[in-house]
Amino acid sequence: MLLLNITRREAFDLNFRSLDIPEVVLIEPKVFPDDRGFFLESYQKERFSAAGIQAEFVQDNHSASKQGVLRGLHYQIQQAQGKLLRVVSGEIYDVAVDLRRSSSTFGRSVGVILSAQNKNQLWIPSGFAHGFYVLSEQAEILYKTTDYYAPQWERTLLWNDPALKINWPLVNGQPPILSAKDAIGKPLSEAETYE
Repeated sequence: MLLLNITRREAFDLNFRSLDIPEVVLIEPKVFPDDRGFFLESYQKERFSAAGIQAEFVQDNHSASKQGVLRGLHYQIQQAQGKLLRVVSGEIYDVAVDLRRSSSTFGRSVGVILSAQNKNQLWIPSGFAHGFYVLSEQAEILYKTTDYYAPQWERTLLWNDPALKINWPLVNGQPPILSAKDAIGKPLSEAETYE
């Protein structure tokens, strides 16, 4: 058991910061470093609930990708997934796109850098497409989801659709490495969206 000279209240210190799309939240944990390493609390149900993130997580995923890989923009049109993401190795540019037609931010995107160094997390509620681009030599991402993976409902939004105005920070300006599925994503004008 890792013993630190901290109080229980200090361990709960998490900073929740809404981004330009208010439902997408950057979570900055309190990190307790010492000469052995560090400790942080990445999830605490009461604190998340108090910050308005009242999610029940049903699945954990672990993804590894090399530099230049772009995954996304993915979503499930049914069994929509909320996602809580963090990077445990490397650095990524993480993006969420609002696909809720009833939202005042429909079609808008927000992006942040998540890294093992900054230890920040990103909450993306259901109703959004999600994708990321790997900036470091390699990156590993852990994320929790609020519903199970359902390949029959998975959809892909075109990563470079001009309507989305995503400014991907491509390494050396080189095209990203895409899966066949991601290369043929649909533009927003043709994509299935949420109410």
